[in-house]
Amino acid sequence: MSGALSNLGIQNIGQISIIVHDLERATAFYRDTLGLPLLFTVPNLAFFDCGGVRLMLGRAETPELDHPSSIVYFRVPDINAAHRRLLELGVKIEAPPRLIAPMSTYDLWMMGFRDTEGNIMELMSEVPRPT
Repeated sequence: MSGALSNLGIQNIGQISIIVHDLERATAFYRDTLGLPLLFTVPNLAFFDCGGVRLMLGRAETPELDHPSSIVYFRVPDINAAHRRLLELGVKIEAPPRLIAPMSTYDLWMMGFRDTEGNIMELMSEVPRPT
């Protein structure tokens, strides 16, 4: 199966769609709270850059698409500092920073939060291990 997939020429994730109910409120959250660069808006959609991956905010086009999004993992260098900042900004935290996996050269940490639309998002940090 992996050979068949590689024939498609997939290189990376180009865009992730996040369903929102209040586009203005969600745009402010992703721009002002998370600090993502707003690329452009068109009627009913807002596009952000997240390290080369485009995030598209928009309302559900059909009722069956009107549900919280997949979890997006935002990489941060200091998960504890990011956690404190989200708390200061009044963001609803779902899971505080926690060690997920000790790897050979780093420890993988994650923390969960909700955006203004109820979508669960995660921050992740690969903390180098002392050598």
